[in-house]
Amino acid sequence: MHVKRWLLLLIAGVTMVSLGLAYLLREFYAVATLPPIFYYLTLQFLSRPVRALLFGVAGGSAIVISIIQLNRAVLAPFLRPGQPDLVDAVYQHRQRRRGPKIVAIGGGTGLNTLLRGIKEYTDHITAIVTVADDGGSSGRLRREMGMLPPGDFRSCIAALSEAEGLTSRLFQYRFSEGMGLNGHSFGNLFIAAMAAVTGSFESALAESSKVLAVRGRVLPSTLANVTLVAELKEPSDGEGVLRRVAGESQIPKAGRIIERVSLEPDDPPAYPEAVRAILEADLIVAGPGSLFTSVLPNLLVPDIARAIAASRASKVYVCNLATQRGETEGFDVDAHMRALERHVGPLFRVVLANDRFEGSPEEVGQWVKPPLTPPRDYVVVTADLADRDYPWRHDPARLARALMDLYTQQGGLDGAP
Repeated sequence: MHVKRWLLLLIAGVTMVSLGLAYLLREFYAVATLPPIFYYLTLQFLSRPVRALLFGVAGGSAIVISIIQLNRAVLAPFLRPGQPDLVDAVYQHRQRRRGPKIVAIGGGTGLNTLLRGIKEYTDHITAIVTVADDGGSSGRLRREMGMLPPGDFRSCIAALSEAEGLTSRLFQYRFSEGMGLNGHSFGNLFIAAMAAVTGSFESALAESSKVLAVRGRVLPSTLANVTLVAELKEPSDGEGVLRRVAGESQIPKAGRIIERVSLEPDDPPAYPEAVRAILEADLIVAGPGSLFTSVLPNLLVPDIARAIAASRASKVYVCNLATQRGETEGFDVDAHMRALERHVGPLFRVVLANDRFEGSPEEVGQWVKPPLTPPRDYVVVTADLADRDYPWRHDPARLARALMDLYTQQGGLDGAP
């Protein structure tokens, strides 16, 4: 905890002050005549070694008690209700400050789940979020105010906040009535207002993170106004004629097989801080989340993909537990990896997948299972990642623990093909 050195310095200082007082007292005893009561007050009826021991124990106990109570009094305002005691809180803070630099890439619920779990292990987190969202409250603000869609950023800030419970409820609160407010979430309006106050969307994210005591950073993959476009296969076309659909929110609604997605414009500049975070990262995680509408829109920014390829970090793709209707129906783990490679090349050679299949994912799709035959060009690592209440979703703690175990097994990651 880095406190021993300061305790030793404190003890050394107290000792030197005590020696100085001892010299003064000895000189005082030598020249002054004291009443008989001082014989008993100074314990002179005991031998000097015994007196030294008694005074040492009493003084040491007083020092320890005073330090503990002083620290409790000073740090009490910074401890949240339900947080571990003072020693554990300080220890966890130190451990997180020593944690690895992790970059999480994606959007939507999957990215939020990852951030809620991984923030317990490190403070050095950078969430890189897609800006292709065009539906709901975010889409309205994007069209009406010409700003980047704030929805996924809002959720990430809430997930990384120190006061996640209250902040999450506040930021996710959606107005159900009111002219102009109906359908908007408070968090989206907060970020929009902050952007107007600070003068830019990226400054709004930074200032919002400060206000909400966020662990880490939330960054856009690009500041360009991009549109996600999909080429869909029409099942009735034997020759595989493709249909073009524009708009992130429209692609899953089409209910067709997604052949390919792309951005318009097709070469948007990456946000420089996002590129820097990737190049400095120790661990880069893509997913979980919607493969075509949350993960790939970030990777389709050319400089983001190039930075990942150039980074010396460990790189892991986290596969979804269940398929998503309108996007990945019929996909197993290998189909997810092939889709990634088809779009951005072999950026990820390690995939983390779930191996617990209990209950039914019928509400969302089918289980995403690892290939029966181990692939030769990437490594599949499996673990129990499922939430017990919603088995088609990742459990934040289980997912974070599995990723940290992978990271500590550095040789295994580096040895991936």
